[in-house]
Amino acid sequence: MRQHRIIGLLLISQLIFTTGADLPRSREATLIEISSPTELLVRASGIGVDIKHRKPKSKILDKSANADAARTAVWFVLMGGSDPLLQTDQEKIAFQKIESSFYAMDNIRQFITWEADYYDKRLKTDGGKALKIEKTYKINKQLLEDYLVDNAILQKRTAISAAIGQPTIMVIPESKSDIAPLELLVRDPDIKKGAEVIESHLSAKQFAVIVPEQQQVLQELTATQYALSGSADDYSYLLALSVGSDVYISYNITISSRSVGSTNVRKAVVGCRAYETTTGRLLGTDTGYSQERSSSTNATLIEEAMNDAIGRVISRISNYWKNDVRNGIQYKCIFSVSSLFEPEQAEEIIFSINDACKTLAVQLKENIVAEYTYDISIWADPGKYPAATNIYRAIKQNYRGPGSIKRVSVSRKLILLSVEDE
Repeated sequence: MRQHRIIGLLLISQLIFTTGADLPRSREATLIEISSPTELLVRASGIGVDIKHRKPKSKILDKSANADAARTAVWFVLMGGSDPLLQTDQEKIAFQKIESSFYAMDNIRQFITWEADYYDKRLKTDGGKALKIEKTYKINKQLLEDYLVDNAILQKRTAISAAIGQPTIMVIPESKSDIAPLELLVRDPDIKKGAEVIESHLSAKQFAVIVPEQQQVLQELTATQYALSGSADDYSYLLALSVGSDVYISYNITISSRSVGSTNVRKAVVGCRAYETTTGRLLGTDTGYSQERSSSTNATLIEEAMNDAIGRVISRISNYWKNDVRNGIQYKCIFSVSSLFEPEQAEEIIFSINDACKTLAVQLKENIVAEYTYDISIWADPGKYPAATNIYRAIKQNYRGPGSIKRVSVSRKLILLSVEDE
């Protein structure tokens, strides 16, 4: 028996020393819901130990388990789940330098905005020498992110914006009927509520949000000004306006009901998908669910379900934007070769376009190579080519084939060019 007790104490001591006295031991947690644009509700496990006494004290075990559960809840937002704050190896290595001081309880408490006053589970383990609990916490993710930025672990959003520009985002509902998405926003209060919740999250994250109704008004005003001045429409500019944003977030909403005994309960399910407008690149997709409720309004159910999904989608948008700083900004370039050229000449032109693009591209991918059309994606260093106009200028200067490069439209990350006979 004495030998077993010694072995148990040694195992507990090893657990503490291998993880560090103030580091989370459990590292088991689950996301319950995204309560708001800045807060997450997390259920975390904690392991309590007492190495000071041969017979562990109940109060010490409880205190130790509570501290570990709190650390684990914060750890989950940092490094657990599908969308942690620390995404790259570089960020995780930088965090290791402050890890010990970060997990001190005085520091951890500032990120916990609410803590349950009861245990979801409480179970003694290892013959009563250790205690495992489950407890629910509300963590302020925004405060945690700001802390990491202040300590140079994460890159400040303004620094990313300075390098590649702040992404502008538009929220558009999916339409399965003949009704236009903008018409759905006006007619259906449930669809309107979904857009409002997403835009609230985007605004809290300081993204530039374009309201589609106002974008449509701008297009109509621009067309009216051309008409009043007697000038011909600049269709390239109208095309750029119709693109509207760097990123679209589309969404759908379904509300279902069922009977549970004599009670009718309802539940909302939402799907969100974000993609880069001009390249068609999918940035993130997720599904959110509300709880089944008997007396909630549609708006309440939709907000709960949307909160469950949109935070993860926004996190993936941010990650793609950070990756563009490291890997190069992606542009979609479509070249149209004049039909005045013979097929052999057109082929030579496409070869020359490829050579010109390679001089500036970090990476080049061919999407379509047709007789008179060349569709490619290129990745360019944002330090050398901060805007689409710089890309167009470099291609034009480096082109050595027949004819000359002409601009059709240069809008955000979509570059439409033609090769005309001089």
